[in-house]
Amino acid sequence: MKNKLKWILTLLFANMFYKKSFLKGRHFSYRNSSGWRWIRKNFFMQKIVGINKEVPFPVDFRMRVVNWKNIDFDIDDMNVFQKVGNYYQAGEAKIHIGKGTQIANGVAIITANHELKDITVHSEAKDVIIGKECWIASNAVLLPGVELGEHTIVGAGAVVTKSFPDGWCVIGGVPAKIIKRISK
Repeated sequence: MKNKLKWILTLLFANMFYKKSFLKGRHFSYRNSSGWRWIRKNFFMQKIVGINKEVPFPVDFRMRVVNWKNIDFDIDDMNVFQKVGNYYQAGEAKIHIGKGTQIANGVAIITANHELKDITVHSEAKDVIIGKECWIASNAVLLPGVELGEHTIVGAGAVVTKSFPDGWCVIGGVPAKIIKRISK
């Protein structure tokens, strides 16, 4: 009885506060799927307290999403919004997260930086494109205009300032550079 009530309340709140188009895919395939657990875990902080309130899908309250409408991702990869300490800033530009990409905790994806001479002003925003099946390790930072090709592995703590569009490589460091090529 308790589990049935929990399921009914989860479904009720989900349908009232989240867009139905986001409540499908592998994370919502059965009653105890991870997506429904995310709703139960984050509902209060997201929809009542207001952390990421405008986002129409479940987002961990310990991360920040700026302008979700400019973030393109596969619905089966919604787990990239369940990370502690992540910051996705898609203000005036887009963030594209390729299918199958995994993103660890503490990652920042930034589409606009501050002007050097006047830090109260943002510089021109530039899209950040992450290819299919990439892995962005903990505490990495992707700066405006970066493009990562398919199967790019970004090492923990890396600061990615330039693009690696060919993919199939491991990058790391500050600033990030190719550490190793991966055979296809």
